[in-house]
Amino acid sequence: MDFAISPEIEDYRTRIARFVEDEIIPHEADRSAYDAHGNIDETLLGTLRDKAKAAGLWCLQLKPETGGKGLGKVGMAVCYEEMNRSIFGPVVFNSAAPDDGNMMVLEQAATDAQKARWLAPIVDGRVRSAFAMTEPGPGSGSDPSMMLTKAERKGDKYVITGRKWFITGAESAQHFILMARTSDDPRRGLTAFLFDRDQPGWHIDRRIPIMGPEEHGGHCELVFDGLEVDADNVLLGEGLGLKVTQMRLGPARLTHCMRWLGLSKRSVEIAQDYAAHRYAFGERLIERESIRQMLGDLAMKIEIGRLLVMKAAWALDQGSYARKEVSMAKVHVANLLHQAADTGIQINGARGYSTDTPLEWIYRYARQARLVDGADEVHKMVLERFLSKEHRDFWNWEVASS
Repeated sequence: MDFAISPEIEDYRTRIARFVEDEIIPHEADRSAYDAHGNIDETLLGTLRDKAKAAGLWCLQLKPETGGKGLGKVGMAVCYEEMNRSIFGPVVFNSAAPDDGNMMVLEQAATDAQKARWLAPIVDGRVRSAFAMTEPGPGSGSDPSMMLTKAERKGDKYVITGRKWFITGAESAQHFILMARTSDDPRRGLTAFLFDRDQPGWHIDRRIPIMGPEEHGGHCELVFDGLEVDADNVLLGEGLGLKVTQMRLGPARLTHCMRWLGLSKRSVEIAQDYAAHRYAFGERLIERESIRQMLGDLAMKIEIGRLLVMKAAWALDQGSYARKEVSMAKVHVANLLHQAADTGIQINGARGYSTDTPLEWIYRYARQARLVDGADEVHKMVLERFLSKEHRDFWNWEVASS
């Protein structure tokens, strides 16, 4: 692959960097800028979103006909990394989970009528969305074949019963993509449905308290006790739910990594700045070999993460599912984010543990990275399966056509 980015992407990156520096980061130090769950206050968010739209930096990841700029995954890797230099960044540009992944899968899989009903309002920023797949045990987690939520066809409707949990953004979502079982077929037994929060037959049982700051709408447990969904609101087709999950989850895992690289770099930036100005025992911290090794190690691991992410993004742009590449990036960058935040706190000392910097926010947020969209261990198992199947070809190079 060619690692040179286009002038257009560089222009977007530069403009995003300037917007984040001037318009978003200054609010991080203002406690009134946060909501009760550690995310950006809704009123402030609305103001910043209007500015992002006016600056032409809104929904860059989508196709022009959908309302975006058609960056492709490589362009997203460059821009998302820059957006998440601030803890508030992605949601301002309408590039945050779960809306980001939901918009991309609806853009790819929905009919024109479904796009008008379910996608366009998310793109406009008028509503938020959620993806309801994970279930309490013994239902599906990383293994969708264990799904217990059922959808029974009755005429031109499906009646859905079951339970989901840790559904990100559910409390604030208006539009939902719901995975449910429609048959026992191991490959075509799941179906994706679209429904609105105002439909009867379901409710939020609880918003689950978590360790870190939350996305808007939290992480909720949902109960379905007779939700009726019209057949017109099946996404892609009955029995094609696994395909929908493949279309959504692979790119969504990678966009997490893109954003986490931005947070990792910000952690290093804060640590560097403090080490350059803090004196102890007659010298600046940055002059100590131990500090320089800590920062150098992070710089190397961030660049490794960027290369893994970029290779996976390139493969997705070529039409591949990039399962190997995405899994490698997911494991590496998730662990990197935790290390970057931890090292930043260690170098800053008590200042890093306080709320004077975003480091403690990033640290609490980082622990979920090794769990969401597949735990480290699941992705390592995926990689081992490829290794057992491909042997030495696991590390092959793509050969350009002559």
